[in-house]
Amino acid sequence: MVALLIVSAQEAAGKTTVAVGLGQKLLDEGKKVGYLRPSVGEKPSDSPAGDADFTRQALNLTEEVGLLSPSLAGGKPLADKVRQAYIEVSQNKDLVIIEGYCGPTPDDADSKAAYEIAEALKARVIVVENYAGGQSAPQYAASYLGFGENLLGFILNKVPQRELKRTCEELTSRLSGAEMRILGVLPEERALLAFTVGELAEQIKGEMLNNGEKSMALVESVMTGAMCVDSGLDYFGRKSNKAVVVRHDRPDMQMAALETATRCLVISGGGEPIDYVRFKAEEKNIPVIMTQNDTDTVIKHIEALLESTRFHQDKKLNKLAEVMQANLDFKAIYAGMGLAT
Repeated sequence: MVALLIVSAQEAAGKTTVAVGLGQKLLDEGKKVGYLRPSVGEKPSDSPAGDADFTRQALNLTEEVGLLSPSLAGGKPLADKVRQAYIEVSQNKDLVIIEGYCGPTPDDADSKAAYEIAEALKARVIVVENYAGGQSAPQYAASYLGFGENLLGFILNKVPQRELKRTCEELTSRLSGAEMRILGVLPEERALLAFTVGELAEQIKGEMLNNGEKSMALVESVMTGAMCVDSGLDYFGRKSNKAVVVRHDRPDMQMAALETATRCLVISGGGEPIDYVRFKAEEKNIPVIMTQNDTDTVIKHIEALLESTRFHQDKKLNKLAEVMQANLDFKAIYAGMGLAT
């Protein structure tokens, strides 16, 4: 039995993304994979049950979400509780993937809890961080090194394509022969950062006027109905799978957006779309979302949504497998866990 703990000192760093990607690859190779996402003093913005529910479906697990995401707060010693939780989800499994947090410093309470969990389960540990401009080494290396011999290595996530080669070279140089091994650099993929039409409507406090069945469609880019020299068709035709945000008093731009590959049309400013726009949207099966917010406010809400987007859509799984296969050192990961490749 192998226990693999995936942690980060950052929120929304991609722990679930890595867990699902590794889990699916192992399943494809005939391994029996379990999952555990315990709650230990979670941050307010975290969603352990939501992560566990999505991963449960992605890895075809039969356990109830409550078993996969138990609360370990209070009561018995943490080590005893996590061992018990682990026993319950590890029956007939070859490997169990555990998600958790690590604090920004070794003395942080989250760090101490993560160290205790790793030691209690004799787990190998992979740490995940998001890329920060110019980053060439883990930001919280001291915390990660606190795992000692349990530490398997480091994955850097969401690196812009233009920075990928430089970042790989610098990380390889800096971490070569160091205490922390680089296991992979994952590029920023728009398809993996996408959010759904429904998530967008909720984020901007908008009302979806039609085609509610399209709420799970993925939005990969955003455009606004700004004044431009090009025609609306040429302008909006530059991107596909997009959300278009247009003021309520610009039906001409709304119509132009509907003639291109658009996931949804957002009408800002509180006014309702004219009947002809509604008719065209129905004809094209494009949802229209109406919001009281102005365009600038809508864009700010979308930026916040992008920062917190989680890997909770089945449509992203194939792309994830492709990205991980091309950019992770699976040989080193498997060797560190004592698994044959």
